[in-house]
Amino acid sequence: MKHYFNPMSRGVTTDWMLKELGVPHEQVVIDIAAGENKSAEYRKINPMQKLPALVDGDTVVTEVAAICTYLAEKYPEKGLLPEAGSPERGAYYRYLFIAGNTIEPALSLAALNIEHPQPGSAGWGDLARVMDAIEELTREEDWALGEQFTTADVVFGGLLDFSMAFGLIDASAKVAAYVERLRSRPAYLESHEAFINLASANG
Repeated sequence: MKHYFNPMSRGVTTDWMLKELGVPHEQVVIDIAAGENKSAEYRKINPMQKLPALVDGDTVVTEVAAICTYLAEKYPEKGLLPEAGSPERGAYYRYLFIAGNTIEPALSLAALNIEHPQPGSAGWGDLARVMDAIEELTREEDWALGEQFTTADVVFGGLLDFSMAFGLIDASAKVAAYVERLRSRPAYLESHEAFINLASANG
């Protein structure tokens, strides 16, 4: 299994997932500055020329949430997903998909001072509704689904962490506390070393 990655890309989230799982894999670092992600070889893996990507035998998976979900289901014994058919499974999928489908588009537009002319027709609505959703989905304690840390925390929590680190959201005390819990995890600290060092240098 190969993980195509750059420590200053969204691949940091899938690297975190792999470290939470502790499963053997080959880490293939792609030099974005040198344009390796635009090479013909890499475009065969991901025509979007984006990172991360996961190649597991003949299976190619791209997109952060898809990779993390694939890994959680490949290694169910690691306990990073709720039991199939359980009430928690539906909530789990909500956290996985709201991150990339709803939260990130809204925050990306807001960072550029762009407002959708018809927010009611956009899948992510508007920033105010997105922030309300984040607040509602973030628990006062523990993790996204309660006591069990899951892939939902890696995907949803990872996006909140990134958004706070780059000033994309003004997090409430509850959201900030949740992100701090994530940042204390050993796998997070190991996978986010480059980001932590960059923040320290800029601090």
